[in-house]
Amino acid sequence: MRALVTGGTGFLGGALARRLHAQGDTVTVLGRNSASGEPLQKVGIGFVWGDLADAEIVNRACADQDIVFHCGANVAPWGRYQELFLTNVTGTKNVIQGCMDQQVARLVHVSTPSIYFGNQDRLQVGEYDRLPSKLVNAYIATKFQAEQAIDRAHRDGLPVITIRPRAIFGPGDTKLFPRVIRALEQKRLRMIGQGRNVQDFTYIDNVVDALLLCQRSPVTTLGKKYNITNGEPVLIWSKLQELCTKLGYEFPQRHLPLGIAFGAARLLEAVYLLLQLKGEPPLTCYTVSLLAKSMTLDISAARRDLGYEPRVTMDEGLDRFVAWWKRTRTG
Repeated sequence: MRALVTGGTGFLGGALARRLHAQGDTVTVLGRNSASGEPLQKVGIGFVWGDLADAEIVNRACADQDIVFHCGANVAPWGRYQELFLTNVTGTKNVIQGCMDQQVARLVHVSTPSIYFGNQDRLQVGEYDRLPSKLVNAYIATKFQAEQAIDRAHRDGLPVITIRPRAIFGPGDTKLFPRVIRALEQKRLRMIGQGRNVQDFTYIDNVVDALLLCQRSPVTTLGKKYNITNGEPVLIWSKLQELCTKLGYEFPQRHLPLGIAFGAARLLEAVYLLLQLKGEPPLTCYTVSLLAKSMTLDISAARRDLGYEPRVTMDEGLDRFVAWWKRTRTG
């Protein structure tokens, strides 16, 4: 099978491209990171340099493909709306158009369960449960608009299936646990609230498994959306304490009351917006909610319709991440 992976030089896209290649598919990746594209080319994976916002490049990349996996996105939790819109919305529309023009047999779209997030506890959220009245940041808003574009395309006849993987981690991760580690190194991490909130995570190989199941799932799955997690919610602060122990960091002993944390985050966000400061504020409302609120997902639909079953447990995944992290730091 001929497969195109957008965002193929990123964490998820690269892992998927390598697995597709290993199972014998003819794989091409579309991405902006030439340095990450080079090792993929060395093992026989095609690399097309390009931006998702460039409709012509995307359209050409979709030519002669049997399936397109749309993993590319701007996942910054804080950023300019227009930049996020250009990649996440315009880019998705370009992928949709490319698939339609080139008559691609199936599109698999990677969305986010962050659209469920509303600064409050939510447990066992289903794919079609009520969404918050207000989406909490530009990343979430633009990913939701991308899903709406996907839904319209499906109504217009595009064979598409959407997954919403939660908190992807593992070897090669540059976003999730590395952000926590940087905060630990800089002595900036504080336990927010009571530390009893639970979260779902998903090991990278389990997400790739889900994507491969979408590759050949029944036609009855087209047009549908599927939550993907490890299926084992964890106390987030207990898990971070484990991470500290495994890496030799001191676990933060100081607590920050939730009300004070939200107040500080709102003030910092206002200052950054008013002064148009570059980078991300040291604390955002989204980060506060992630660290203090509970959110778990119902993955029964993925189990039933796709045959999805997480193979790598949270404990196994954390050990693999830690081993990889230590190797990369010791050379």
